[in-house]
Amino acid sequence: MTAKFGMGRTGVAKHLAILKEAGLVADRKVGRESRYHLNADRLREVQEWVSFYQRFWTQRMDRLQDLLENPDGSG
Repeated sequence: MTAKFGMGRTGVAKHLAILKEAGLVADRKVGRESRYHLNADRLREVQEWVSFYQRFWTQRMDRLQDLLENPDGSG
């Protein structure tokens, strides 16, 4: 299973521990295994934050492009 990720079991476990600490995944024990599932609510928070800055910078870059293409303000 870990071969899909290009790292060993220990590496995958470390990544999962970090994701769990960040609240992005949760786990539950099923026998000897730990089953992980995504906490999509936390990802929505990240998406909202990124989206704000994407709009912020897109607007500014569009304005800069307008200024560079029309330095006299005729655009």
